[in-house]
Amino acid sequence: MAIIDKIALTLAVIGALNWGGIGLFGFDCVAFLCGGQAAVLSRVIYTLVGAAGLWCATLLFRDSEEERTPYTA
Repeated sequence: MAIIDKIALTLAVIGALNWGGIGLFGFDCVAFLCGGQAAVLSRVIYTLVGAAGLWCATLLFRDSEEERTPYTA
């Protein structure tokens, strides 16, 4: 798995946990740590998490390396 895939998955998990906190407890951890939802740092984090989610969506359409057959000449 490429390093960018791991970073994207990590950010997606962080985003999922944050959304879980919002849904269950009404607590936005990113906003709490970064000074509110409108703070620049919060918006950067939200944007990175969104981009990571889009990147992770591409994982659904990739062939896994285990399924590929090696090229033999």
